Amino acid sequence: MEPTISRCIRTFSRLSIQIPCRSNVARCRPSPFTRSCHAQRLHTTRPALAQSRAPKTRDRGPKSNEDTQTDFSALDLLRNTAAPATSIDACTGDGFALNNQMRISGSGILLVGGEAFRWRPWLHEQRKEGTVGEGGSGEDAMTGKLLNAKRQWEVPEQVWGVLELVYPKPDLLIIGTGPNTTPIAPAVRKYLNGLGIRLEIQDTRNAAAQFNLLATERGVGQVAAALIPIGWREGR
Repeated sequence: MEPTISRCIRTFSRLSIQIPCRSNVARCRPSPFTRSCHAQRLHTTRPALAQSRAPKTRDRGPKSNEDTQTDFSALDLLRNTAAPATSIDACTGDGFALNNQMRISGSGILLVGGEAFRWRPWLHEQRKEGTVGEGGSGEDAMTGKLLNAKRQWEVPEQVWGVLELVYPKPDLLIIGTGPNTTPIAPAVRKYLNGLGIRLEIQDTRNAAAQFNLLATERGVGQVAAALIPIGWREGR
């Protein structure tokens, strides 16, 4: 029994011996005991064939009439909401044009509770009111002093008299400081916050656009605006 096992082992060892290949892998001779040597490639597609070709036509076929198409006009939540009469249609150099066909020139504007008021915060008590033709100091001129020594936007408290009288008071006041955005003085912010009104400071163009949006969405009772004309020039 033992000689038979030893013969089998020797025969198996002879069969398991691999025939060595030459240095060139592509010229290996096939062997009945070993697989032929082949160099494997990771990419079999040529780079030129992998590139997509330009379409021959841009025709997408007939227009689809399916109901699953998105109607972007239906996404406008305020399309059925009428704009307030005091919304700003245009900002001019010396005033504003409102949605109710009203034109205001030579003055700023204060929009509170759906009403529009002429607003000239640059006038002071010692300054004679009236136009130049009437012998005044030119209250209709787009120039004056609205900045303090620290270049902050500051106006006296009496210019906010309408906000003191109105009830209920608006939740938000949007201030347009003219052609550029100017930080307001801490005293002005403290006074208006004491009335329970939050503030938003922007240049007049953006302030008018924001007022139109928020007044349409939340109502003119919740949002007010105080705007300086975009043609305002700070005097010396």
